[in-house]
Amino acid sequence: MAKKDTTAENYKEVLAQIGFDTETVKTKRTKPEPLTLLKAFELLLEMAEDSKLLPAMFTRAKKLTDFIGRILDITPTQAVLFAIILNGDRDEYVQMDYISRFLACKNVRLLSYLNDFDALERKGFVSCKRRRDDHGFRVPMHVLDALKENRRYERPNLSGLTIEQLFIQLETLYIKRDEMEISIDMLAEELKSLFDKNLHLHFCQLIKNYKLDDDDMMLLVFFAHKLINDSDDAITLSQFSDVFDGSYMYRNARNQFRSGRHILLKRGLVEPNNEEGMFDGHSFHLSDSSKRELLGELNLKVEEPCVPRGLKLHTDIVAKTMFYNPTEQAQVARLQSLLDENQYADIARRLSEKGMRTGFTCLFYGAPGTGKTETVLQLARLTGRDIMQVDIPEIKSKWVGDSEKNIKAVFERYRRAVKDCEKAPILLFNEADAVLGMRKEGAEHSVDKMENAIQNIILQEMETLQGIMIATTNLTGSLDKAFERRFLYKIKFEKPSLEAKRSIWRSMIPELDEFQAQELAEGYEFSGGQIENIARKKAVDDILNGDQGINMVTMRSYCDSELIDTRHTARVGFC
Repeated sequence: MAKKDTTAENYKEVLAQIGFDTETVKTKRTKPEPLTLLKAFELLLEMAEDSKLLPAMFTRAKKLTDFIGRILDITPTQAVLFAIILNGDRDEYVQMDYISRFLACKNVRLLSYLNDFDALERKGFVSCKRRRDDHGFRVPMHVLDALKENRRYERPNLSGLTIEQLFIQLETLYIKRDEMEISIDMLAEELKSLFDKNLHLHFCQLIKNYKLDDDDMMLLVFFAHKLINDSDDAITLSQFSDVFDGSYMYRNARNQFRSGRHILLKRGLVEPNNEEGMFDGHSFHLSDSSKRELLGELNLKVEEPCVPRGLKLHTDIVAKTMFYNPTEQAQVARLQSLLDENQYADIARRLSEKGMRTGFTCLFYGAPGTGKTETVLQLARLTGRDIMQVDIPEIKSKWVGDSEKNIKAVFERYRRAVKDCEKAPILLFNEADAVLGMRKEGAEHSVDKMENAIQNIILQEMETLQGIMIATTNLTGSLDKAFERRFLYKIKFEKPSLEAKRSIWRSMIPELDEFQAQELAEGYEFSGGQIENIARKKAVDDILNGDQGINMVTMRSYCDSELIDTRHTARVGFC
């Protein structure tokens, strides 16, 4: 119906159109008096009482329902129902039982008019209190004020809001939902309408762009509302009942969160609160990335986690010839073959089809200087994969809780890198001794608890990894069993054999002849990293003093110096 201007001047026109005297309405009980909305409802009530909503009543009341309908834009049935609710006790909700008794009809008959009740609620003319066994209705005071002024109540324009005003509206809606004054379907409608009217706000744009279904959207917004309006950053599963009605919807959301299968968890929008790094399955909050992305307009102080600053491009890695013992050579060659993109993608697909984990987790372990890190670099170069390297000491923070956030942020950023890169990059935990060692039973000190928490988070992330993770460590006997089980490939790097050492000497210092290289290889138990140190010392002396060629006395002095360095100084060379 078209909206009518209900100023005093236009009432005459409206009354004339529906056949009423343009000045007054005459009834048996009263003298002529001006027709107003409230008077029209009073007259309609007299006709509707005990009418059972039969067609004859609507025929007799047509002029009144037309009059009300033209002004309020509601149907005749809605006009009757509204009149009955308006007639109820102002301090109580009008129950369905009252309405059926007033009309002298069965409750079941009113069920066919539920859509009419919903329409009145959507227009803002009534508010509804939902109970398991009954519904109650009342007319809000602002609607009564409009009726007293003979005008239609118009819902406020909620477009062009500031982000602060938007969250005030969210609080109003969720309070109504908590008090059962708005249905779950109507809450979804109200939220979507609110966001559509305020797409100038980044928050509203993101909520729409996430393309979540209604239930998931309402739950995500609930997390944001509770954080901003109630300072609640630990939402328990029981609080989900504040959003959902019906036991199925509540149980479904609760069970998906408990199992970690809910879409909000999978997309990293929400994460569990952790107790010493363990998934507790009881309380959850918006992830730090969600807070920064969704709530940036509110200038929340969310500390940036310590994450690797960038990817090391495979094209920037300098080619080096690596020398391995036979067993290592075979294992490294096989791993290189598996990381070839065509083979890797095919294996990941087939593992997924079998319901198995698709992540490649590899451990390189052995003595210092045996080429573990350099092997990772050369594998990345040869397979065309960039590297995200994690600095464990940098991840660990003196502030309690920051280390856990940092390590979670590392995996979160790696997930984005896997999604954005043409080929999955390699996540490298270099010199990971500090996180791969035995977890401490019954940890009481904060540092021990922090390290246990970091280990628990890494273990969880390895379970769901989609990509390639390689860790290097010098540990040989104290590797935590939980990590040992989760590494798919484990390669032990031994000190180089005599033949390998001879090749490394000639590779690092090409001026050495076969016999000189053999003498040095037999005389010193050096790793590749130590041989590289000696080659660098010779190069520095040649730069300072000119190329002196090979002098075995000088070479042995370099070697003896390296032996001293290993006894009395920190470890040198590469891992």
